[in-house]
Amino acid sequence: MFTGLIEEIGIIKSQQALDDGLRIHVSSRLVLGDAKRGDSIAVDGCCLTVEDINNGALRFYASGETLRKTSLGQRRTGQGVNLERCITMATRLGGHMVSGHVDARGEFLSATPQGDSWEVRIGAPPAILHQSIAKGSIAVDGISLTVVDLTERDFSLWIIPETWQRTTLSQRRPGDAVNLESDLVGKYVFRFMETQGKLFRA
Repeated sequence: MFTGLIEEIGIIKSQQALDDGLRIHVSSRLVLGDAKRGDSIAVDGCCLTVEDINNGALRFYASGETLRKTSLGQRRTGQGVNLERCITMATRLGGHMVSGHVDARGEFLSATPQGDSWEVRIGAPPAILHQSIAKGSIAVDGISLTVVDLTERDFSLWIIPETWQRTTLSQRRPGDAVNLESDLVGKYVFRFMETQGKLFRA
């Protein structure tokens, strides 16, 4: 489990395509500090397991399923990725509860300066939009953010300078894929109401 508060931007040092997935080496300073084999780390919002640590880099394996559901297979060597270590029982939950299980890919549509902040629009599939509400939480590339408004095709976010500078959002360009994870509590409520509706109709 994660909070969606990004600790640092890692850099993809190398990638090795496999028959059933992708092996990724990500350079890190802060997150690498106390990481060990078997740890869960969110990489652009995807919960991955540390396979090895060598030469200042964390090695991860992304399965074929992960590549189909997320943007990891579209990231290139040299690009930045958001990193966050999993929470502990003593962690302050400053963002919201993020599982690291990406629901869908979205599309970075635009980033418009608004004073010192940025208004960002993200295209999203209907399933994500149906589970989202204005002022509700959503994770974009692992970043805990608040939805400002929604349309039938996209949603907007207000990005403060701290988030813009400390995450990869500032590196995204129109057309780039981003990882989306709906609010965990909202998903359970949505599923419960959907199930109750089916029961009543039966």
